Amino acid sequence: MIENAHVATVTGEEYPGGHIVIDDDRITAVGAGAGPSGEAERIDGTGCLATPGLVNSHHHLYQWASQGLAVDSTLFEWLTTLYKPWSKMDAEVVAGAASAGLGWLAKSGCTTSTDHHYLFPKGRGDLFAAEVEAAREIGVRFHPCRGSMDRGESQGGLPPDEVVEDLDTVLAETEAAIDRYHDPSPGSMLRVAVAPCSPFSVTRELLVESARLARDKGVRLHTHLAETLDEEEHTNEQFGMTPTEYMDSIGWLGPDVWLAHCVHLHDTDIKRLAETGTGTAHCPSSNARLGAGIARVSHLLEEGATVGLGVDGSASAELVPLAGELRQAIYMQRARYGPAALSARQALEMATLGGARCLGRDDEIGSLEPGKLADIALWRVDGFQAAIDDPVVAFAFGPTPPLQRLLVGGRTVVDGDTLVTVPQDEAGRRGADAHRRLMRLAEEVL
Repeated sequence: MIENAHVATVTGEEYPGGHIVIDDDRITAVGAGAGPSGEAERIDGTGCLATPGLVNSHHHLYQWASQGLAVDSTLFEWLTTLYKPWSKMDAEVVAGAASAGLGWLAKSGCTTSTDHHYLFPKGRGDLFAAEVEAAREIGVRFHPCRGSMDRGESQGGLPPDEVVEDLDTVLAETEAAIDRYHDPSPGSMLRVAVAPCSPFSVTRELLVESARLARDKGVRLHTHLAETLDEEEHTNEQFGMTPTEYMDSIGWLGPDVWLAHCVHLHDTDIKRLAETGTGTAHCPSSNARLGAGIARVSHLLEEGATVGLGVDGSASAELVPLAGELRQAIYMQRARYGPAALSARQALEMATLGGARCLGRDDEIGSLEPGKLADIALWRVDGFQAAIDDPVVAFAFGPTPPLQRLLVGGRTVVDGDTLVTVPQDEAGRRGADAHRRLMRLAEEVL
């Protein structure tokens, strides 16, 4: 039982000095004042804000090993530079990068993360298995996406031919990953999605067949979309359509789809995403770091579209904490659209329930309600943040406060601002080792 905390349920109710009762992996009660009497482990939440665990709706864990490169490049320049070292990564690199990346996410209040892994160099081990094992060890709920690229430079795509796979291999390996790992049961810790990389790196056939496979298997679909103006120029030249129009024309919009970035959307695109129930993963820091622009999040929300938050890969948003993306999202929307464009509570909802909706898990995670999974973050807001009366504003507008406790299904993952499932220093060292290993492997192509 968590007691004496300011409980932000995200469904509209907030309880200063409230309580949350947990039985096994589920929340059984949330309310004002002291909790019910009886035997329980009691967590004193005095001076703390309780929120749902944050949901990271877009990421590339392997990129932890390639941070700090191509720091002044556009997206396409950055990609063409980094495809080379990425082509040499192996399962050991991915394991270390995933451990560090997921540990860092947990430290920033994340209880559920997706990952979009779309590059599988031949003969480099089982990269997908490596990140699945890292998530199990760190203890976060995990939605890995089996990504793919089959359209190299020789077919008019952006990636070099040596880093793409053929259509049959992609479909076979994707189906195998779903069959091996996807767990659709209630309370699942592991679900798989199908995720061709982007319109400029995959063929139309792969997009169509991937959608068919995902829907046959009952799993979700994910890809990048409309991240830069370069992408729109590319799809207009190749297909005579904007990115959103192209994806719509091949059946890639719908309530089982969520799209990363969506920076450059037209009014008709926004309406279409809302109409079809298609989700968007907003990654403000990565979009800023690459100079891609500011997504029209406030307009998406006004239309009733689903929007979650993501940190994106660490190579395009170095060491960005998921909790910090609330402030980034608020400030960027306000810088472009004015001070009423996005509120603290809207940003918190994006980071929790919005992300859960993107992943099709809003019936189980994303808010603090009886019956939902006990994925809970407890933030200390009684330090410097105590000068702000509203704890949600203190959390969203200020620097990320210390994380007193992080529970995933009732299990403690972070305690006293320290990762406890894996020694915190060990997780950091694994990430550094992954970087050094990748740089050694990549020396021949850099």
